[in-house]
Amino acid sequence: MDPLAWVTYNACMSEPDNDPGDPTETVGARIRAARLARGMTQADLAGAVGVSRSAVAQWETERSGQVRGNLTRIASVLGVSVEHLVRGVEAIGAVGPENATEQALLRLYRACTEDDRAFLLRTAVRLARAADRERG
Repeated sequence: MDPLAWVTYNACMSEPDNDPGDPTETVGARIRAARLARGMTQADLAGAVGVSRSAVAQWETERSGQVRGNLTRIASVLGVSVEHLVRGVEAIGAVGPENATEQALLRLYRACTEDDRAFLLRTAVRLARAADRERG
């Protein structure tokens, strides 16, 4: 991500003050700021979420009530929490992916069936325990 975009994103996404003219007080404005910070176009976000570019434009301009049903996917694609999109703040104790590899693993995990997820969790526990034994 462009360092300037990240600085701009962080400035825009800090807790909004009570200025009624503050554009980051809306879900749409936070979606737009996060999208731009990731260097994505509306078409990029639309493709990743599985909606039309027009839907993204409507979310960003607060002209559509359909954003709520897509918030989890939007947040995942943009690398932010749903709490951030809705309220402009991160959930206390929220832990997200630390890098692109973790994000990719999370996306793959979410694409799995419940049985596969259980298998992956058991495997990860075994690998973590083995790594602890090697270190310790």
